Amino acid sequence: MVLIGVPKEIKDHEYRVGLAPAGVREAVHHGHRVIVEHNAGIGIGVTDTEYERAGATIAAAAAEIFAQAELIVKVKEPQPGERAMLRHDQVLFTYLHLAPDPGQTKDLVASGAVCIAYETVTSPTGGLPLLAPMSEVAGRMAIQAGAYCLEHPHGGLGMLLGGVPGVDPAKVVILGGGVVGTHAAHIAVGMGADVWVLDRNPDVLTSHWRQFGRSTNTVFATRDSIERHVLMAELVVGGVLVPGAAAPKLVSAETVRQMKPGAVVVDVAIDQGGCFETSRPTTHAEPTYVVDDIVHYCVTNMPGGVPRTSTFALNNVTLPHVITLADKGYKKALLDDPHLRNGLNVLHGHVTCKEVAHDLGYEYRDPMDLLQGK
Repeated sequence: MVLIGVPKEIKDHEYRVGLAPAGVREAVHHGHRVIVEHNAGIGIGVTDTEYERAGATIAAAAAEIFAQAELIVKVKEPQPGERAMLRHDQVLFTYLHLAPDPGQTKDLVASGAVCIAYETVTSPTGGLPLLAPMSEVAGRMAIQAGAYCLEHPHGGLGMLLGGVPGVDPAKVVILGGGVVGTHAAHIAVGMGADVWVLDRNPDVLTSHWRQFGRSTNTVFATRDSIERHVLMAELVVGGVLVPGAAAPKLVSAETVRQMKPGAVVVDVAIDQGGCFETSRPTTHAEPTYVVDDIVHYCVTNMPGGVPRTSTFALNNVTLPHVITLADKGYKKALLDDPHLRNGLNVLHGHVTCKEVAHDLGYEYRDPMDLLQGK
């Protein structure tokens, strides 16, 4: 039996929760105990009573959970106060996004905890199954947020994304045709925008052509094509991801300076540092800022704005791994499953993700060696 802890999220305007009641019930069915912080589910419309009915025990404060639980299940990266409560050999399972966050990485290394990141767990086909549902949400939200920011009262140039008969729609440029880009294109097409998707993978561009046909335009991404299309755009969405590593800076500050005044950039890649040189993290409380007359929307936890949808979508893909970690224990679970093992970023004071080690200057340690005691 493993004691699983679910603290309430404390990042700014973060209302998602690591386990919904259905997940708690599943864990209890497998013989484990679950402790949930008071009001952890209030942001998704779930009460403590519903958690208790599912078999959870309610804790008055996060400190109680961190002190007792063997496996901590969260959504967002632990904040400084939470990191201070982590202990040696305690398992943390959540989004981490360490590459652009040296402070968090330093604290997790110092804690001696076992830190498994949702965003680097892989699938047999090479995908990122625990990142995908949130990328789907963020891609869709990117267009909604961009359309809102294009309104004049919110700093934009005062343009309706889809136009009206006799008036051109906005040009939407989407950098990256992966999960974020596909779902952003879906919403942008539905709103009637002039949609352009840029990617350097010909297979991705072919996939977009098959899915959207002539309703989108696909362009092979080069420095020249990115600059050319960004300068003509009213809305640019950054959706490029390198698993575990900092996002590449695809749009320079000089290019941003030359964009149309009142244009909008939505940097979905901000969790990994962002793909615009002018990007910096923002919050749902203060989501935008302006650089050279260009509105920047760079909220690091975009799916937190729709916590109910996001929580259930996330739980669908994380729950099987939570159960596996609890049933087998983290060592056997990680040794048995190379795809879950790819999620291991920090183990007992060592960085076990190559990209994080490279970007932040840590020595990389092979997780298999550490797990086998070598």
